Amino acid sequence: MKKEKIILAAVILFSTFGLVHAREGELSGTVDLKYLSSYIWRGFDMYPGAHGEGATQFSLDLDLFGTGFGMNVLSSRANTSGFEESEELDLTLSYSGTLGEGEACATNIKVGWMYYNHPDAPRDAGVTGRNLMPGGDMQEVFASFSWPEVCSAGVVPSYTLIHMWPSESKTTTTLSDISGWAHVFGLGYDWIVSGLLQEIPEQAIHLSVETIYNDGMGRAGVDHDWSHAVFGISTDFEIVENLNVTPGLYRQDSWEDSVNTSDETWVSLSVNYTF
Repeated sequence: MKKEKIILAAVILFSTFGLVHAREGELSGTVDLKYLSSYIWRGFDMYPGAHGEGATQFSLDLDLFGTGFGMNVLSSRANTSGFEESEELDLTLSYSGTLGEGEACATNIKVGWMYYNHPDAPRDAGVTGRNLMPGGDMQEVFASFSWPEVCSAGVVPSYTLIHMWPSESKTTTTLSDISGWAHVFGLGYDWIVSGLLQEIPEQAIHLSVETIYNDGMGRAGVDHDWSHAVFGISTDFEIVENLNVTPGLYRQDSWEDSVNTSDETWVSLSVNYTF
């Protein structure tokens, strides 16, 4: 019950702060339903099996009246049985802004707090079921930076700093051992091609690559080392106004066995509506 009160208090306080600072902006956001053939999170296979198990995720992302404050709720559930204690209901509160807008050195900044909630597992649980990740609740703070104007060719570099720790002060040794830091370095590029559908004159192909230096985060015994790189490609198809279908293909080269012993390939299919 304590964790629910903490989450509810955080949402109320954050939403109230956004309302107080609202001017003429409107509440906007995105509702997203996503299928993943494998659930890979920061290099880890969240539902390990013979070929990796997939997940279905539902998320609601809100922009609070153009104030820069945002809130995201994500539900993730395995597509097969055996991972019930690993079901997630995660909350993210964030603030986004831009420094030096319109200049070559313009920097997009996003800072926030995230709570990983496993409703069917004890808050201080260790490793549960077949999931190699702890089932107990975790928190993290993060700061993301990207530079959309620094490269005239359109390549956008980014960097994210993450710190994770258990939500409870008294936890199992396994859970406390997954506390740590992570450094995420990325590059993104939108490749504009002729429309793949007759009614679409241009198509943006989103290309991305990111690599992570894991500084002890995510699993007991993780080596402090470069863990992996992920290469991604996706694109959006507008079905009707504000309703998109987004297929994606991803490939992970795994370098650190304490994070993942296998290279991974997975697909995603997202249906999202923006309001």
